[in-house]
Formats: sequence, C-alpha cells, structure tokens
Amino acid sequence: MGVMVVTGASAGIGHAVAEAALAEGWQVACLARSEDKLAEVAAKGEGLAVACDVSDAQAVERAFAEVVARFGRIDVLFNNAGMFPPAALPDEVTLEDWDACIAVNLTGMFLCARAAFAQMRRQAPRGGRIINNGSISGQVPRAKSLAYTTTKHAINGMTKQIALDGRDFDIACGQIDVGNARTGLLANMDAAAAKTAEPTMDVANVARSVLHMASLPLDANVLNMTVMASGMPFLGRG
Repeated sequence: MGVMVVTGASAGIGHAVAEAALAEGWQVACLARSEDKLAEVAAKGEGLAVACDVSDAQAVERAFAEVVARFGRIDVLFNNAGMFPPAALPDEVTLEDWDACIAVNLTGMFLCARAAFAQMRRQAPRGGRIINNGSISGQVPRAKSLAYTTTKHAINGMTKQIALDGRDFDIACGQIDVGNARTGLLANMDAAAAKTAEPTMDVANVARSVLHMASLPLDANVLNMTVMASGMPFLGRG
C-alpha cells in the first residue's frame, strides 16, 4: 500500500473510497471543502483531513504540499470532487451555474491532476497513478444536464492526455465511469431531472473498483472502467 489522495472525500463516492482505502492499509489524505466532515473518515486509519476547495489553485497547491509534508510522497490521486448544477434546458442554464460546474468538475480536476503529476514525476521512487472520476454521462447524456455532461466529456480527453504525457515519468492515468451508485449526488440528479426511477447499486462497488485500479503495478493500467447498476438503460437515457 502507499499514499492516496482522495478529493471530495466528505461524502458519496469519495467518502466510500477513502474509508475502503484506509481499511486496506493505505495512508489516505482526505480532501474536501469542509474539514469537519473529513475528521471522522480520516480517524479510521492512517488518514489526514485537509480542507480544500479544488477550484482554488492556491488552495490545491497548499493541500498537496501538506500531504507531501505529512506522508513524503503521493502514489495515487483519486480525482473525484464534483458537483451537479440545477437541471435546466440549454437556454435556461445560467452563466453562474455553468461557471460553477466548470470550476469544480473540470478546472478543479485539472488543478489536482497537475499538482499530483508534478509531485509524482519528481519524487523517488518516481511515478504514481491518477484515477479520474468521470461519469456514465460522459458516454450517454442525462436530460437537462448540459454543463455536467460537457465537463464529463472533457474528462475523457483529460484522462487520455495525462495517460500519454505520463508515460515517460511512470505515471499511469485511468478513469472510472459510474452509473447510478446510491449517493446524495444521484438523489439530487434524479430529483432535479424528475426522472423515472432507474436501478441503482451500492456505492461500495465503486470503491472496490477504484481500489483495484489503484493496486495495479505501474506497468499496467485500466484506461477506462464503467461500473453501473445492472439493468440500467445504457442508451437513450434522456
């Protein structure tokens, strides 16, 4: 095991992954905007709670510096923090909601990936793994979710580019696309879009999948994994 950074660790998928990693013996830095909500998770093992708004470049740099000061290196980043703005038709999306979604789901993931990449290419032994949390929405859109869908399609390109650029530095990059894990975010999405209930799955299945990706040697990589509830409609979700 090694050192894992989990963003958005205070709830949902990030919370589940952080808890599972700590239970397996990882040293885990739990990042989220509210440090109070992280303390309980970090206390379950060799963890560190760090308050960090991923859309703030300086906050991200400070957080990753704190992680390295505590643990000495970073082996895995689970780049997970995200948000889902209010459901709206394209002409009803406000600029404020668009900017907020881009700031967290795209710029925030870039800032964290950049900080992790910088550490991984310079540490000894060199290298590490970045796992981006995409979404099934990066494959098939959900109705009234223009900003969210756009960011998740962009993460597909980010993952491939980092995987390519990381080859010379022993940095692997992969992506997990999740469909309908039972979390607060899913509840908000379904309520906002007023969708007919779809099959869901335990978020623990996502955590197990992320830890499988994280545990691989650096000469192997899962570029993209889709984990979705059985029976969930894969096409025509809108």
